[in-house]
Amino acid sequence: MMRPMKLGGEQLMFGQGVLEHLKTIEGNKAVIVTSGDYLIVSGHMAKIQGYLKDAGIESIIIDDVEPDPSFETIHEGAKKMMEYGPDWIVGVGGGSAMDAAKAMWVIYEYPEIDTIDKFESKHNNMPPLRNKARMIAIPTTSGTASEVSRSVVITNTATHKKSGASDMKMIPDVVILEPDITASMPKGLTAATGMDALTHAIEAYTSTRANMISDVLAEKAVAMILDNLVTAYNTGNDLTARENMQVASCFAGMAFTNVSLGIVHSIAHTVGGLFGIPHGLADAIILPYVIEFNMSDDMAKKRYNELAKKINKDSLLDAVREINNQLDIPFSLKEVINDDDSFKAQLEEIAKLAIADGCTKTNPIVPDVEHMKKLILKIYNGGTTNEC
Repeated sequence: MMRPMKLGGEQLMFGQGVLEHLKTIEGNKAVIVTSGDYLIVSGHMAKIQGYLKDAGIESIIIDDVEPDPSFETIHEGAKKMMEYGPDWIVGVGGGSAMDAAKAMWVIYEYPEIDTIDKFESKHNNMPPLRNKARMIAIPTTSGTASEVSRSVVITNTATHKKSGASDMKMIPDVVILEPDITASMPKGLTAATGMDALTHAIEAYTSTRANMISDVLAEKAVAMILDNLVTAYNTGNDLTARENMQVASCFAGMAFTNVSLGIVHSIAHTVGGLFGIPHGLADAIILPYVIEFNMSDDMAKKRYNELAKKINKDSLLDAVREINNQLDIPFSLKEVINDDDSFKAQLEEIAKLAIADGCTKTNPIVPDVEHMKKLILKIYNGGTTNEC
């Protein structure tokens, strides 16, 4: 039976100047969750706090969210919220900052959720939120789509593995897509986050849960990303390309949060947690190999060909390889890990963890351990399944 779909919160604003929408928010206190001081340096944090002040909302900042945030960071942030008592939580940043804000929000409302195990136990069973606060998401990258997704990813510092929880209740209430705030994104981050968005769209399209609504969102996202990502990469201050990437990422997020993903994400989650590879970069490297792998399934091959035709491409696989080349994406995992002994020693575990990942069950093919090991070796070596 089809699962209920949700395509975002109450409000979604996009386009140049929409950051000023903050002036219209009604409330008293806000906690702004972000990573580092780059928003202070760029002047955007002053704008955000200024617009909130215009709305009569005082605010404080939590700015110590690390990439792939730990539960410890999230718990400390939630305790600061309990002391301050906000009625708005504003997540500003990439996926890590917005995911951290969402998780802090949960613990702020339910302080008894004080361990990562208790948090994970709320997967698809989150208690009602919005008793104390609502949430605004302002992405500064165009890739994770945390602003419209039901998921948060947390790093377990004891195991160095990524985990987390999902629930539609965690989708932020207000989303503000301001292209100017993404204009200073470095080229490498633009490429990696953009390819994360492309992977979301392609994996949503070939998900075994895909439907006609997710297809429309995914098709549009793929077309917009292929048309705009290289421009955003080469000309960062092109605000039209930046705006189109924000909207495309949002479309991809609306698609995948309702129909799930595939084994590009299963493998990326695993190698990212074990070897510290940025998620979007891992997705970009892994994506063409998984498309090639999934093409052995007749239905998946039909779907890839159908998608290529709809976006006026002869081959989706060739289009992905071409954009990876234009974005200077490495050809293999070996180029970014370069530790054959460690990788070989952990190969069996990597394969098992990837199969156990929640995204695997909606991939067109669910591989067994031996098939997954061969595929991962091929991605590591850059095209061969020889032992590394």
